[in-house]
Amino acid sequence: MTVVLLEALTFGLGRTADAAADAGHDLVLLTGDRSIYRHELSRHGRRLRVVDVDTTDIATCERVLRDLPDLAGLISSTDTWALPGAELAHRLGLPGPSPEAVRTLRDKGAVRARLHEHGLSRGGPLDPATADVFPLVVKDSAGTSSRAVWLCRTPAERDAALREAADTPLKGRLIAEPYFVGPLYSAETITWRGRTRLLGVLSRQLSPEPVRREEAAAFPVAFPGADLDGLARWIARVLAVAGHERGFAHTEFVLTADGPEVVEVNARIGGALVGEALCRALGVNAYASLVQVALDEEPDLLTGPAPTGPATGFVLLYPREAGVLAGWSGLERLPDLPGGPEWYPTANPGDVVEHLTDQRSCTGIVLAEGPTAELALHRALAAAGGITPLVRARQHAAAP
Repeated sequence: MTVVLLEALTFGLGRTADAAADAGHDLVLLTGDRSIYRHELSRHGRRLRVVDVDTTDIATCERVLRDLPDLAGLISSTDTWALPGAELAHRLGLPGPSPEAVRTLRDKGAVRARLHEHGLSRGGPLDPATADVFPLVVKDSAGTSSRAVWLCRTPAERDAALREAADTPLKGRLIAEPYFVGPLYSAETITWRGRTRLLGVLSRQLSPEPVRREEAAAFPVAFPGADLDGLARWIARVLAVAGHERGFAHTEFVLTADGPEVVEVNARIGGALVGEALCRALGVNAYASLVQVALDEEPDLLTGPAPTGPATGFVLLYPREAGVLAGWSGLERLPDLPGGPEWYPTANPGDVVEHLTDQRSCTGIVLAEGPTAELALHRALAAAGGITPLVRARQHAAAP
């Protein structure tokens, strides 16, 4: 049988190919830009088939899918292609979430309204043009990678955000919501037929306000047992109310002085190196459950082993200025540092780096292991501190 990926996260192709092969299936990646997966394809490209197609053209994708032999499952593990993936699965009679459920989950304003209505959030959605409860966040209802997000602490900042948003392409619509203060985490979960298991909690370090760019993360956070049990019950209620029916979810939340508050629900396995962190901590290939859900099978992780493997920490590397990436200095030091630090590039020399306020300007990630998430993060920070992205100025064509 054939399992298809409709685009994918930057990392995890190799793990997914292994999971499909172990289950006796072929894996096919449909992509409009295979350069996104250059690092993974350079290592694991022989273990899957890549089909180059405009993945924004649903009709064309449907024709390609209908021509594949023994098509049994479709995986859409990114936010951007979540709804197209659900619609294609529905058209082809493949297992998958209902398009209506995915449409709601992709709308941050709709999710906020549901949570508020069911007493799971102290703040409901606000009108970005008139909201006067500060601080607040103005953002794209279907945004990704911290793009199109503005922290507003005063009416003047709100009005400035509205002006900037008017010139910013949005994937959804402009919404506003309260800004919750406290440390940021994400709950990594798997859901199947009304049952949700909390696989662990990921810490998330952000840059100083107001940019709030993601800088580092570690997994699994060692919460006291009672606190972790409480978070497990809470996230199960959140996902049920939001309408998440099946598969992985990566739910960002702030642990405020009054309890957890959802930032956003992402109905997918976590991005960056979250999937890798899950595999190492759980001691299994977590992507096997991704394939199982696509085939309408109960995922092993729903009742699988507790985390017994190493914890991991990872740090995102950003350049200090925009320009053309020339490479990195300091990578040669990694083998001599504790925690077995590994380098995962997210950009290539020659790429233009210009969006310094969000994750688009990340050039690579350093991951390190440790007996706890705290120690793993310390090791990752030490390793990342010696690496510098090298950027040269862009050469602009001379005027005729």
